[in-house]
Amino acid sequence: MTDSLQRFLFENTPVRGHLVHLDATWRAVLERHEYPEPLRMLLGELMAAGALLSATLKFDGSLIMQLQGSGPVTLLVVEVTSEGTLRATANWTGDLVEGSLASLVGDGRFVISLVPKDGAQTYQGIVDVHGDSVADVLEHYMATSEQLETKLWLACDDQQASGMLIQKLPADDDHDADAWARINHLAGTIKRDELLRLPAREVMRRLFHEEDVRVFEATPLAFRCSCSRERVTGMLRMLGQAEVHSILEERGKIEVTCEFCRKRYVLDSVDAEQVFAAAVQNPPGPTRH
Repeated sequence: MTDSLQRFLFENTPVRGHLVHLDATWRAVLERHEYPEPLRMLLGELMAAGALLSATLKFDGSLIMQLQGSGPVTLLVVEVTSEGTLRATANWTGDLVEGSLASLVGDGRFVISLVPKDGAQTYQGIVDVHGDSVADVLEHYMATSEQLETKLWLACDDQQASGMLIQKLPADDDHDADAWARINHLAGTIKRDELLRLPAREVMRRLFHEEDVRVFEATPLAFRCSCSRERVTGMLRMLGQAEVHSILEERGKIEVTCEFCRKRYVLDSVDAEQVFAAAVQNPPGPTRH
């Protein structure tokens, strides 16, 4: 199976669905980090959930999901772009043992940010972490922040992460009024192994063979990190010349490692001088009112 997102729609009903399968994309994250198993399961499910949620939005930019906790797992971050690329990272402390979401994350917040590519204002939604699973957290967010009834099923192992979402859309009439309850019941019969192992069309056939389902062309997904040397030099400019020189005097060089892909960027005093020389030669343009 290839890494892809499959959209589908139930004809003549206000219900739509998405299926996602992450194979090489998920393994690309695991190859760059040594996460303990309980954390891997949370992060893989959050990646699948991020891909599913991005499919419900019309945007050009990045969807960033953060699960911030006070427990042993302090941070999970997933970024999905409108171009179909994903990356993810996580922070934790101490030894992790299997347990519920609450035992791993503790009291926490779930934050979703939409960052437009054109530099327009970022949208951000924040809710308390609610429920016993990543699916519960997302469903709570959609119900409270977006007022959309949404159900998710997520699964993950060391090779792949998968998920399914169905969502009830606003409707002007009561045509097929029991569609949501019926489809929700059918979707709820999905088994973890089916979600992980079966192609999207086979999942839909097994679950919804009595429904009139319109299936759209699948969207390919892939791991890609947006870090770059230019972003690192931009960060140094924000620190300021005095702070950068102080770090160089103490350490002799500046090392920055991307938290997502683990790529290392090393800059010495000559590199730093070039960073700030370029800033002087190309100052920001005048502000227009």
